[in-house]
Amino acid sequence: MKKRSGQPVGARKRTGVRRKRSSLPAAGVLDSAVFLVGFMGAGKTSVGRSLGEQLNCEFEDLDDRIERREGRTVAEIFRDSGEPAFRRTERAALQEVLEELRGGGTRIVALGGGAFAQKDNAALLLAAGVPTVFLDAPLEHLWRRCSQQSNRTGAERPLLKSREQFGKLYDARHRSYLKAGLRVQTENRTVEAVAAEIAQTLAPGLKLKKPKLKKIVTRIEEGEVE
Repeated sequence: MKKRSGQPVGARKRTGVRRKRSSLPAAGVLDSAVFLVGFMGAGKTSVGRSLGEQLNCEFEDLDDRIERREGRTVAEIFRDSGEPAFRRTERAALQEVLEELRGGGTRIVALGGGAFAQKDNAALLLAAGVPTVFLDAPLEHLWRRCSQQSNRTGAERPLLKSREQFGKLYDARHRSYLKAGLRVQTENRTVEAVAAEIAQTLAPGLKLKKPKLKKIVTRIEEGEVE
């Protein structure tokens, strides 16, 4: 996926948004936010920023909040404390975001690649009734995009050391991603096009207050340790 308009991400024909009616929020629940989920390389941060601009509401990457809370990067948390410790911190950060949203305001939130695959996190989002959007793309597209991005930025992405490990984790998490309320194919589409379709699909049902657009802190997409 490319950030500049008119630059596609691959060669697959656009398939659009698939709506899962049973997973969309009902009236009266927390409906002032959108949560983006998907595997590494799917473009959650890029699409989230664009969606925030189109809907004129704040964007946040949950990993940024985790790093501020811990005072270290996601990679350092995994390396020094292990995945169980990271998942506890991740869940606490998600709970914090949901509590803030209950207090008012709007938010577009991108979750780390493994967040929605954790049953406790998925349960929190379901209970809150927030819309969840799965940004989907074929495995080979994600592998290629992550590899190119890692080579360009020098980012630390342990999973890229093994194509087999990358594929196994993708297969394991894909079933969880499919539980999201909307599924959007991103290959061969621009960031702006994906964000626009999400906005057109969800905006009529969201109680967006159109706050003054806050400055979005740019997050270099080094990728999740996953």
